[in-house]
Amino acid sequence: MPFLPTHMPGLLIYEPVVHYDDRGYFFESYNQLMFQHEAGIDCVFVQDNQSYSVKNVLRGLHYQNPPLAQGKLVRVLSGEILDVTVDIRRGSPTYGRHYRVRLSAGNRRQLWIPPGFAHGFLVQSESAEVLYKCDQPYSPEHEAGILFSDPALAIEWDIDISKVILSQRDAALPTLDRAVNRFEYGRTGGSTGG
Repeated sequence: MPFLPTHMPGLLIYEPVVHYDDRGYFFESYNQLMFQHEAGIDCVFVQDNQSYSVKNVLRGLHYQNPPLAQGKLVRVLSGEILDVTVDIRRGSPTYGRHYRVRLSAGNRRQLWIPPGFAHGFLVQSESAEVLYKCDQPYSPEHEAGILFSDPALAIEWDIDISKVILSQRDAALPTLDRAVNRFEYGRTGGSTGG
């Protein structure tokens, strides 16, 4: 099965089957029926987002609150990132804990992030292009975030924090205990999967 569970309920890694021959390779980056039947991810993706970032850029930790909470399927088209999610579902057995995984064009891994997780990534290669599919549209009035360096989260970003390149918005995000967070475990306001 190409879906690997993590220690957080609903958070899954997808490792596609890659077919190689003398021309190169081919794989299905997404198949709706397989995602539904093998992983229980029953959603309709309505928006694709793509970013290009240089080394040491950190984007996050972002999320959207219900009723427009987003599930995301994240993959890297070029380069490598350290991808980090934080469980922000109150009542979850892993509330406030984080999960880290390296996603790259080389390993072709993807991360399914259900609603109820804050998400961010740090570019570890000279540059990276990241694509993620969303099951809800972007909504400025529902967007929120958490400061990447919140001491309560204890995330190891594998970099001297003074070298991180952040947007002004991300640098001003609140800590988890001050963030606007409308998630409750079991009632996420979107597709859960897993």
